[in-house]
Amino acid sequence: MTDARRMGKMELFAHFAEKFDIKRTVARDFFDELLALSERELKRTGEFVVPGLCKLVVQRRKARDGRNPATGEIIKIPAKIAVKARIAKPLKDAVLPRK
Repeated sequence: MTDARRMGKMELFAHFAEKFDIKRTVARDFFDELLALSERELKRTGEFVVPGLCKLVVQRRKARDGRNPATGEIIKIPAKIAVKARIAKPLKDAVLPRK
């Protein structure tokens, strides 16, 4: 991973459009619907799975005490809800080096 440029949205849509012989707008609509579906499922069940890629889960974090790194002062960190991505094992094994 030296000087590689990451793939942008337009390149992603163009790749899928070429691969499946569809228009880029159709590919974009597919990803828009995937995003909308993931939002609905996360709100409904708290998780959304993209097989072989990742599992998105809603994580509820409790309020806690923390420290301001600049001053060392103790601060209150409020409770919050976050979305966490858990990468699928086959993808991890394909990308990460073996130990």
